Amino acid sequence: MSSESFKSSEWTERESTSDPMRTAFVAAIEALRPGEVVSYGDVAARAGYPRRHRAVGQLLGASFDALPWWRVVYNDGRLPPVNPTLQEQRLIEEGVTMERMRVVQSPLGRFAASSK
Repeated sequence: MSSESFKSSEWTERESTSDPMRTAFVAAIEALRPGEVVSYGDVAARAGYPRRHRAVGQLLGASFDALPWWRVVYNDGRLPPVNPTLQEQRLIEEGVTMERMRVVQSPLGRFAASSK
């Protein structure tokens, strides 16, 4: 069963209309492609709200599988403590190289080989 099957358009529509910052966060997160791994701070910056990384975490924590939460990690590549095994599994399925619950390399995003 793919993770996309859990996506709830009702949830994202409700969240995206709640305020401009959340709308921007949802758009930035939904734009992440398979294998693209970024940090919470990257999402905030892409959305135009630098230094609001904690608000990104709060949004993802409430989104369940409505957003591709597994593509967002800590700044140093570590997985957050909520569902790390599931997150690691989903990232590996997208071609991400992991080592001890940390992203080592990803096809796209902050941890892509070409970005180092």
